[in-house]
Amino acid sequence: MINSILELEYSVVAFIGILTAFGATCLLLAKLSGFLPKDVGREFAHDGKLSAGKPRGAGLIFILVFAVCAFLFAKVDVEISIYLALVIIEMFTGYFDDASKTPWGEYKKGVLDLLVAAATAITFLHYNSNVITIACLQMQLEIPVPLYGILIMILVWAAINVTNCADGVDGLSGTLTIVTLTSIYAVDRIVGVSEDFSYIILLFVVCVMGYLWYNATPSNLMMGDAGSRAMGIFISIAVLKTGMPLLFIPAAFMLIVDGGLGLIKVFLLRFFKIRILKNTRMPLHDHVRKEKGWSNTQTVFRFVIIQIVIAIAMVYFINFL
Repeated sequence: MINSILELEYSVVAFIGILTAFGATCLLLAKLSGFLPKDVGREFAHDGKLSAGKPRGAGLIFILVFAVCAFLFAKVDVEISIYLALVIIEMFTGYFDDASKTPWGEYKKGVLDLLVAAATAITFLHYNSNVITIACLQMQLEIPVPLYGILIMILVWAAINVTNCADGVDGLSGTLTIVTLTSIYAVDRIVGVSEDFSYIILLFVVCVMGYLWYNATPSNLMMGDAGSRAMGIFISIAVLKTGMPLLFIPAAFMLIVDGGLGLIKVFLLRFFKIRILKNTRMPLHDHVRKEKGWSNTQTVFRFVIIQIVIAIAMVYFINFL
């Protein structure tokens, strides 16, 4: 928008946009965090009570900064506008839960996630092909539209919830999200995804970085569901735009392992009375801190190191297809 108004080179506007997104996030979090709801501590999480009293729901601020900067500094078409709206909707569902005196039930949040996932699937299939690339097999596969729509919904729902479940250690889910999105950005540049959407990925990354300025151990504030759920849906959209949806597995591997194993464990136990990982606490970041004695810093560094190694291998592999 700004480049068309001021007739500046797009690269100059993009440069200014990245700096503005980071600066605005840092400034507004510092000024407005006092108005956010306060965390009450998680009863069953390892050291969960240590978070009690900290401002929670910072995702409300950095996601809105991201959306505004995207409209101001990026080239936003109708498709991208819908995605931005869906990210904001998912952010608000998380924020209202953060601010509620009585936490929303998992079924209520699950239904809302499915509705957002359905809207994402409809939008994506309207503007994009139903042909996907399976990188490991070096082949393309055309999936029937109804089936692909269902698979997209599953991907979006999973991304939202594994990212949400991985949010439990200062800096962990935010840093993993940055590594995930940066690796997807690298893949975009290799396979030729629209520069407009790729730039929006960078705006999202720097807004999360602005949040991490205050969330590094020991944290001053927490993103809450407002941030984690919005990060999850944005990751799923970014993966879909590569044309290689299976890339979600390596690109978000540690988010899946950390948050997803717990979801599978609960699902199997609740609906099929099957117990797995009996001696493993979930999420996994609680297990390594409680049972292995890892500090918060060790947990973040080690999880992130694993994800970086996988990301490097993934990008290298895609580059030589």
